[in-house]
Amino acid sequence: ENMSLPENCDQKTDEELVSLALKDQDYFLYIMKRYTRRLLGYIIRMSGLSEEDAEDLLQDVFIKVYRNLNNFDQTQKFSSWIYSIARNQAISNFRKLKSRPKSVIWDNDDEFLKNISSNFSLETELDGNLNQEMIERVLSALDYKYKEVLALKFIEGHDYKEIADIIKKPMGTVATLINRAKRKFKEEFKKQNIKL
Repeated sequence: ENMSLPENCDQKTDEELVSLALKDQDYFLYIMKRYTRRLLGYIIRMSGLSEEDAEDLLQDVFIKVYRNLNNFDQTQKFSSWIYSIARNQAISNFRKLKSRPKSVIWDNDDEFLKNISSNFSLETELDGNLNQEMIERVLSALDYKYKEVLALKFIEGHDYKEIADIIKKPMGTVATLINRAKRKFKEEFKKQNIKL
């Protein structure tokens, strides 16, 4: 991993790196480095693929990103753009396999647990008995479209505008989807955790 790039790449924004990568492809390695972990987690979570298959898919994503770098619209956030490419690859991969994603995998995502519980004020509404296993059970019962927006918002940390760019739906629709997803999550949670 010997990258002969200027030290200050860490300080550069994604968009600056894209401009540089268009002139010198070495900079693209830096973009890959910045996004590999995040996108890998996202792909595994959204598709239920093994890490190895997810890595193959991620290679395809990076190839597609690199080939289309010229068409990146600088008014958009690069992170939204790269996520939407990852999402499309994952979706066309499911179609090839003729299977819908089995379930979203939330592997010990403490960050997500914290986010989802504070954002929904689930702790107070749902007796504060949140644990990993419960949340996974609840999530796996939800429709894919709800799981997806919950993951983008509470795990990946995207805002409404970015999610709209990623899933290619208007911001109003995203807001509605997220509200609905939260409601479904609560209903499902209560259904599954009726006092024994």
